[in-house]
Amino acid sequence: MDVRITKIPPEAPEVTVIECHEITDTVREIEHFIKSRRGQLSCTKEGRQFELPITDVLYIESVDNRTFLYTDTDTYEAREKLYHFEDVLREKHFLRISKSMLLNLMKLRSVKPALNGRFSAILSNGEEVIISRKYVSSLKETLRNS
Repeated sequence: MDVRITKIPPEAPEVTVIECHEITDTVREIEHFIKSRRGQLSCTKEGRQFELPITDVLYIESVDNRTFLYTDTDTYEAREKLYHFEDVLREKHFLRISKSMLLNLMKLRSVKPALNGRFSAILSNGEEVIISRKYVSSLKETLRNS
């Protein structure tokens, strides 16, 4: 399968076109992946409302009954609880890695064992987060099936 990427002007709508002889499982997987990356999350920062693209979020964390969304450069707050994001983002490559955190697997650079059965995840921006012992097996299974 050949891949062509064409840069378009900012005012033109972005479109993904797949030309194939037959719609196979691979083509369906590509379609599912592309669709899973769409969407935005409502959040606030310094009293201002934002619509944050899902693809910008590294992880979502719950701290003291408040929910925060982290990007490469900023932190935003959301009204929704972590379990809401877990339900909404399940098909968008987010996985619970601790009682208080969801990780965007598309921002995962590497994983390595840490102490006491936990794992350490290095994200695309170099930040390190801990994967709780309870969630290591689901991460391994998810990565194996990807």
